[in-house]
Amino acid sequence: MLINYLLVPLSSFMLGIFFITILKKFSLKYKLLIPRGIPLIGGVGIGLTFILGSLLIFFFYRSLSKEVVGIIISSSFMLIFGVIDDWHELSVWAKFLVQIIATGLLILFGIRTQIIYMGNLINIIITFIWVLGITNAFNHLDIMDGVASGTAMIVSFAFFVIAVLNADMRTAILSLTLTGAIFGFFLYNFPPAKIYMGNAGSHFLGFVLAVIALIISYAPLGRKIALLSPLLILGLPIFDTTFLILIRLIKKNLPFKKSKDHLILRFLTLGYSKKKILFTMLGLSLFFCLCGILVSQVFSLLGIGIIAFAFFVSLLIANKMSKVAVND
Repeated sequence: MLINYLLVPLSSFMLGIFFITILKKFSLKYKLLIPRGIPLIGGVGIGLTFILGSLLIFFFYRSLSKEVVGIIISSSFMLIFGVIDDWHELSVWAKFLVQIIATGLLILFGIRTQIIYMGNLINIIITFIWVLGITNAFNHLDIMDGVASGTAMIVSFAFFVIAVLNADMRTAILSLTLTGAIFGFFLYNFPPAKIYMGNAGSHFLGFVLAVIALIISYAPLGRKIALLSPLLILGLPIFDTTFLILIRLIKKNLPFKKSKDHLILRFLTLGYSKKKILFTMLGLSLFFCLCGILVSQVFSLLGIGIIAFAFFVSLLIANKMSKVAVND
């Protein structure tokens, strides 16, 4: 089993490097998807690697389940429209429609929250809110070299750890495949970036990670607090988006209006270099992921303490960063 856990991310990493190298040459040669002089092909590379890699691995293990097929089909749908969005930017409502259709496909394949004592309708509504929320949170996070991809890589590996701890091989393989694919891109996206992931990549990563969070096995019924661990593991994009929306609402601005009040840009205002911002954000992501992993393994009282600590740290950061003056 150990050698499989090593071969899966290594194979995914090599496949990712192959796709990104080919796509970068193709983009530069034919001047496609280069709006700012840097190719926007990273998301396509990550997506192709994850989709093809997952198909090959699960076919090899003869465990291509209905759920895995659903993930591949719905994420492929997201990737295709992400590329269209990078080619010619879609409206906000068109993007939401694509995300709603992709989430609807997931539900048709039986992938949704399974919260006990809540009916099917409530679980379906929660699934839509969760997937759309995380998908767009990663898109908001992708405004500086390496931040979104590095965060996604850490989050994906954290889900792998939880899957292994709970003997969930299917999710462990999906998480490792995605981790390897992201790492191949991250080497090119580390500041100064040589390629970008584009909306295709940020939406794809957010969508797939939201789905992995839905299908993973967290803990037996005796430790219900473990069900909150995905909120912590995805804590950085959730915190970043929540902070952004609250700041804009306080200033009576539209939540989805483009402006320079992002958390990352506030670090830039403080004089942080791009690399320092990257390591700061990845450090925060690692902190949230470690808290999430711990919550998945401990009993309720200690889990509540860990959650309270993570929330307290978030409040301290939000309070400090809200005082940084930025141009709206």
